[in-house]
Amino acid sequence: MKKHENWAVTEPSRSRLKLEFGLFFVAIPVIIAVFFPPDWMFPSLFSFTALGIVLLHFTRGFYWAELRYNWRNWSWKDLLVFSVFMTAICTSIVMLTRPEAAYFLLINRPELLAFIWAGYPIASALPQELLFRSLFYRRYHAILPQGRKVYLINAALFSLAHLMYWSWIVAIMTFGGGLIFSWAYRKRGSFFYAVLLHAIAGNIIFAVGLGIYFYSGNVNRPF
Repeated sequence: MKKHENWAVTEPSRSRLKLEFGLFFVAIPVIIAVFFPPDWMFPSLFSFTALGIVLLHFTRGFYWAELRYNWRNWSWKDLLVFSVFMTAICTSIVMLTRPEAAYFLLINRPELLAFIWAGYPIASALPQELLFRSLFYRRYHAILPQGRKVYLINAALFSLAHLMYWSWIVAIMTFGGGLIFSWAYRKRGSFFYAVLLHAIAGNIIFAVGLGIYFYSGNVNRPF
């Protein structure tokens, strides 16, 4: 990934970034999950995403053109291994927890599954990667720790953003996804690769039946 110039971050700026970071990645997802009704989920997420894109646009040193850097830094073998692994894991989970939902859309509503497959990469995977990879690492790099710890923080916050589903399965899967997508973005230096893996993962989830846990109509709050 192309490097940008470094600049000094004063203490007031650092404090402001910490506050902004906490509000955006912690407070807002918790408020949405705890206080907003499930049928408000998508309008809330739309507003959350729009705010994140605005913050990214006004991030010093960020250029939209950098999203295409190293876009081809992946291989078909990588995608095949990831797809097989995801399919095996997701199938195992759905068979253990909700066997009646296994491959339901693929068998009974292929037209709906095709619609999800066409829309998920653009409507879900892309904006999520803008917020949790580009915005997270580009805007808040000055207050983030170095080394592997930052991957864990990113994955934890990505999982927290899905708290609205109130599912331990969603929490675990999004944490694992956060680690993988961060690796693609940071180690491969490719935003495109992160979006591609995210899109594949999401489409597999809905194909095998795990989408039942990612549907707002099935949300059951524990309170």
